[in-house]
Amino acid sequence: MTAAYITGFGGADDIRIGRLPLPVPGPDEALVRVDAVAANHVDTFVRSGAYATDVPFPFVIGRDLAGTVTAPAGPFAPGDRVWCNSLGHNGRQGSFAQYAAVPVDRLYRLPAGVDPVRAVAVLHTAGTAHLGLFRTARIQQGETILVLGAGGGVGSAVVQLAAAAGTRVIAVDRAENAVWCRTCGAADVLDRADPGLPAAVRDLAPGGVDVVWDCSGHHDFETTVPLLARGGRVILMAGLRTRAVLPVGAVYTRDISLRGFVISNASTADLAEAAEDINRELARGRLTGRIRARLPLTEAARSHRLLEGREGAGAPGRIVLVPEDPEDSDDQG
Repeated sequence: MTAAYITGFGGADDIRIGRLPLPVPGPDEALVRVDAVAANHVDTFVRSGAYATDVPFPFVIGRDLAGTVTAPAGPFAPGDRVWCNSLGHNGRQGSFAQYAAVPVDRLYRLPAGVDPVRAVAVLHTAGTAHLGLFRTARIQQGETILVLGAGGGVGSAVVQLAAAAGTRVIAVDRAENAVWCRTCGAADVLDRADPGLPAAVRDLAPGGVDVVWDCSGHHDFETTVPLLARGGRVILMAGLRTRAVLPVGAVYTRDISLRGFVISNASTADLAEAAEDINRELARGRLTGRIRARLPLTEAARSHRLLEGREGAGAPGRIVLVPEDPEDSDDQG
């Protein structure tokens, strides 16, 4: 099969496109023909070695896929349309190939009528959003969440899932993303460049917001902590190398907590619970993401350059890649 893989940690240009043996699924795995994959920032961290995890070389990159089961496995039958958002980590080979062996406890059915390209654009971001909202923040209906960087991939999913759960969302992003944030379900949208932003948040939530989620990874706690209500929660899942100043007194005297998480550490039970919500919202057409670029799998290195800002402008939206049909594949060496 054709795959995008690395033979050691390095840069985007170290990603190779070539032929690897077809995966042989284990007793608890399904062989999936891959229809579409998405590039994630965490993929670049794994590729470079910045995110420590078990990486068997040659290593197929990538986390997410939407595809079709090719042989019976567990509850799945040949022809079942499925998805996964937790490959390429902890010893598991990744998704950037024509075929992937996927543990059946990490495989979920794709709702009927949902396009795999549309689905794969939100699988990782929505899984992250669900874990952060409901497992980590334990957000409740009627609470208010302030989402910084609400127009990005994770931010958009946070807005959509929070709004669907009956949470009031105050979104902050660039002015040009205001319409998109409202489309996602934000009750209020504020311009991140507005110097009066903190005052505007206080006007909208005089008693303070219950949750702050900074998807940008900047973490200006001196500005955001005073905006929290007593018992407020700060969600940390971005900013791998960020160093921030924390107003400790304001945190502990108001019962505020900082809660970090990554989807990579989620249990299969957590992921399955998230998958139920993701499938429900996909089926209802209420979970969607913007697609920045649609590329062939052979441009995997370019997808990482785009993510890292080394090529092209930082346009909004996800990068989706589509493998060529295995039946039409030629040996690429």
